[in-house]
Amino acid sequence: MPAVNPTTESQQSGRMIVTGGAGFIGSHVVEELIGRGYEVLVLDDLSTGSESNLIEGGRLEVVDIVDRARLGDVIVAFRPSVICHLAAQSSASGSVKEPRLDLDTNVGGTFNICDVAKDIRATVVFASTGGALYGDDAPVPTREDFPPQPLAPYGASKLAGEAYVATWGRFYDLPNTVLRLGNVYGPRQNPHGEAGVVAIFSDRIAQGVSPTVFGDGMQTRDYVHVDDVARAFADAAEARRRGTLNVATGRERTVLEVLDEPQQAGGTSIEPDFEPLRAGELHRSGLDSSAIQNALGWAPTVDFGAGLRETYRWYASSQVDAKQ
Repeated sequence: MPAVNPTTESQQSGRMIVTGGAGFIGSHVVEELIGRGYEVLVLDDLSTGSESNLIEGGRLEVVDIVDRARLGDVIVAFRPSVICHLAAQSSASGSVKEPRLDLDTNVGGTFNICDVAKDIRATVVFASTGGALYGDDAPVPTREDFPPQPLAPYGASKLAGEAYVATWGRFYDLPNTVLRLGNVYGPRQNPHGEAGVVAIFSDRIAQGVSPTVFGDGMQTRDYVHVDDVARAFADAAEARRRGTLNVATGRERTVLEVLDEPQQAGGTSIEPDFEPLRAGELHRSGLDSSAIQNALGWAPTVDFGAGLRETYRWYASSQVDAKQ
């Protein structure tokens, strides 16, 4: 194993990088880190993110994580102590249609992040997935020690990314952390295409349009608010502890439950359209989050119903703004 210096300039700096920081989850992580007093550099290729998501204080460099040379130049020049790595192709069903993109971005891009990070002794906090990784045969709630059985190339690519993050952490003696996220929801998520179901339902109901439910609506997920997820990233970045941790509420919710809260908030009773379940999607998912509570003292704070209603109001307000 290469010799290491545990007190390099990078480790002592108050600088952090967030890849994918102009996106839904990433922009909230940026906001949380800035709020804690860190200097934050956002790396994003803007393929799905938007500059409008960034608050004052978050500097943006337009970079594709697949571009190793450009990525290395930017990271080395900034010299962060921690890289929160969220940039990814994140659609499970999209990965079935185009698995090569997941390989290039989620595996190759993550390798590039790890390889640059070890050169400057920076910790990597990696955004992985919970439900798409564990598979349909996992006990619920699922603990981190259950053997992953992904059903789609997206889950496989995240598992491979985890392996590089953990291996580079062990080999180069860096406290890299993997965070396996539940189904994250909240303001700023793009409601178009194959976005999260909370965003899609909220947007459709705000427009008075019937939302589409894939399957019978009884499939479950562990829905965690983006503010809680942002805190988990910041806590992990500050703690600099090696390991793999679920970030979730520990409770399953059905798709139909998710539909009910925006309907109540909007005072509507719009009947959904039902379509067959898409390839690569789980029937049931729920994560055990006791490990992160024990390791970092993190616990979810946003109530499910209140979080959904607040999210609906954000999308309803966005509809009003768009018409003005």
